[in-house]
Amino acid sequence: MALWCAPETGLLDRLAIWMQACSAHPGRTLVLLPYAQLLPLARRLWSDRYPQGFAPRFETTSNWLASLGVAELQATDISHDMALDSLTAQQLLAHSGMADRASLAGLLAQTAQQLAPWAAAAGPQGRSAWAASARSAVGIGMESQAVAWEAQVMRVAVEWAAVSAYNTDGLFAPDVLEPWDAVAWVQGISADPLAAALQAHWGDKAQLFRLDETIHDEAAQGSAIPQANSLWQLHACADAEDEAQRAAACAVAHVLADRYPVALVSSDRALTRRMRAMLEAAGIAMRDENGWKLSTSLAGAGLMALLRAAAWNASTDEVLNAFKLAPAFAPEMPALEQVLRRAQIRDWRHAVSCPPVQKVPALQGLCSRIEAVRSTLSGNRPLPAWLAALQAALHATDAWNALQADEAGTVMLAALRLLPAEPQAWADYLDAALWAGTRLDASDFTAWVNQVLESQSFQPAYPYEEQVVILPMSQMLARPFAAVVLAGCDEVRLNPSPEPPGVWTPAQREAFGLPSRAVLEARLRAAWWQALRAPVCDVLWRTSDDAGEHMAPSALVQCLSWAGEGAARTASDPRLDQRIALAPLLPPQPQGQALPLKQLSASAYEDMRTCPYRFFALRQLGLSSVDELEAEVDKRDFGVWLHAVLAAFHAELQAAPTSDAAQRSALLQSAADAVTASMDLPDGEFLPFAAAWPAVRDGYLVWLRKHEGQGWAFASGETSHTQAVGPVTLAGRIDRTDTGPEGAICVLDYKTEPLGKTRERVKNPMEDTQIAFYAALLPHDTVHAAYINIGEREGTQPQVQTHIVEARDALIEGIAHDMQRVAEGYALPALGDGPACDYCQARGLCRKDFWSPL
Repeated sequence: MALWCAPETGLLDRLAIWMQACSAHPGRTLVLLPYAQLLPLARRLWSDRYPQGFAPRFETTSNWLASLGVAELQATDISHDMALDSLTAQQLLAHSGMADRASLAGLLAQTAQQLAPWAAAAGPQGRSAWAASARSAVGIGMESQAVAWEAQVMRVAVEWAAVSAYNTDGLFAPDVLEPWDAVAWVQGISADPLAAALQAHWGDKAQLFRLDETIHDEAAQGSAIPQANSLWQLHACADAEDEAQRAAACAVAHVLADRYPVALVSSDRALTRRMRAMLEAAGIAMRDENGWKLSTSLAGAGLMALLRAAAWNASTDEVLNAFKLAPAFAPEMPALEQVLRRAQIRDWRHAVSCPPVQKVPALQGLCSRIEAVRSTLSGNRPLPAWLAALQAALHATDAWNALQADEAGTVMLAALRLLPAEPQAWADYLDAALWAGTRLDASDFTAWVNQVLESQSFQPAYPYEEQVVILPMSQMLARPFAAVVLAGCDEVRLNPSPEPPGVWTPAQREAFGLPSRAVLEARLRAAWWQALRAPVCDVLWRTSDDAGEHMAPSALVQCLSWAGEGAARTASDPRLDQRIALAPLLPPQPQGQALPLKQLSASAYEDMRTCPYRFFALRQLGLSSVDELEAEVDKRDFGVWLHAVLAAFHAELQAAPTSDAAQRSALLQSAADAVTASMDLPDGEFLPFAAAWPAVRDGYLVWLRKHEGQGWAFASGETSHTQAVGPVTLAGRIDRTDTGPEGAICVLDYKTEPLGKTRERVKNPMEDTQIAFYAALLPHDTVHAAYINIGEREGTQPQVQTHIVEARDALIEGIAHDMQRVAEGYALPALGDGPACDYCQARGLCRKDFWSPL
């Protein structure tokens, strides 16, 4: 509190001495503070220090301007709202003859906003002189053709800043100080150019004060560290998660020790969100002065999901995700999602016409309603029409009322001007805006909404008495914190020499009066020194980044080692050790007699033989993972495609036999083209398989001729069969059956896997479930069987299962025995191992990785 109440050097005493010197009555003295959080503190401290008499009026500049009722800005002025300024910037670039206005609009808006404080400080009477000086300064160091576009953007920014009006222009009016004897402008760490300009304009009635006078003196003397009796605890953390946990634990420890309020400082948004979540879970009352971007709120995420779902090429996942968040659609979406995932409809434009949806009227109606909302958010229209369409879509999805009931949602609607604070002023602004008639397509409007959400922050309601305050380091000045937690103090997030913003050259920054790198460094160091003045300060940094690369602490942290023994020390881990009683986790031993299966497929019985628990989870309980819709075309899709092509080819060849090689090749190619069209495979993703197809096709035809030369003929393809084995019915779909000499039957199964894997299948007939299962589906006593491996390099090669009859009989006996044991209640333990567990959908259920050793 020394900055406020130190005898003679504290701000309050300096104010009192100054008011007495200039004969200003305290009740007619205005004190402008740098930020609003200081207002209640300043009023309380003045009352405590000077309990008798009048107190000056403590305000911020923005509050004072609001009480003066300054005129509204015009539509062409710099608004400091990136969403509106970027639209204006596009039109200014177009008028200046720059074609690539969309990509440069953001740069122009940022550049103009950086100039705005200095243009505003010139005042309405001196702005023409400022503009003339700025026009000559903008060309300094920009003579090269390589920076021609940046130079043009700067020129437009100067003209925009020069013609704009500012809400501070009213402070230059001759009668603005008439109610006041004196005005004290208190500056924080950053110097405001407007303050110096107004002091010169107001004359003896105004005086500038530095709130950080002591810190400023230390900075001017070049001190490496603050001279304060504080304890600095240094925490070197392993990574981002370790840093978040330690920072939250430090804050909780301070609260438990009755050292609060605690200031929690971090420039890393992700780290701040993680720490906040941990503190909320610990029941800590927090005041978040940083807030968070609307784009990261639930309301913002839902709105952006709806806009992305309205795109003409939206994926099924995007549409499902958006409308599952819509109250009017959410109850019906699971049924539609299940159907679309089962049918593997990746692109939404195919969802309405897919057969599974067409068969269910309720799903047809749901898709029609979704399409109605999506069509509302399509087209090409001006921004006001887009906002009306967005409001209509939110009403149609019942999201409008939900957003109004949500704090962040209400802020978002106001930021998008769907609920403008002053509707008439907004309407007048739209009429006068340069971009009022500009038409935006859906992607442009989506980008604009995203820009609004990224530029606006939401601050939750403050608690009655906060224990932890999340705030920027620069706003800790002159605030009484019992402890401070500084997170993110590594060489990247706390660079002691920050890069100046914008594209200005050092010479231009000096000419315009913009802060140089040295000034920014001094401000950062002053804020750092102020933070370290707390009685206890925890300083945390991570020693590795997300990629595992080593990171050093900030140079400012390294300077703390100069403080001498006792002031800075390496702290122990603040997280508390908690003893947890051992709870051995044993392998599950479920019983499945209450879940009998009526039908058994080859893959289901393969699960039984591989791991009984997998059979129990996936087959008896019917559990399964959610199918991915965004997966690219892979080898499995090629296998499905190839099976369909060969089935169509052999059906055509059986109907119109031919032995001519050219005709067969043409017939097979025709079948491939037809199946490709029917499956609607993306050309780009299917291209690798399409490129390999000619070699695969020719190799298959060569094998087919040899196979037919051995007396075999195609009998059927892709046919379904069933066979009863006790109380269980075996069911499956056989790729192909052939007839041979003397009525022999051969079961063939196509494989597109590596040839070595197919060879492994036939090495041990008693371990090969699939081909033996297919043989068991046929009523013939004697069968032949083979896998047909269809490849690009090796061609098509058969792998014959020579002992198929013995394997089939043993399989049938095994099925009967295993199903009987399941019916009798034998346990189904998790016995899988190796690759069977590596790719098992039920691995998370059996929790094999956590079993206790027996």
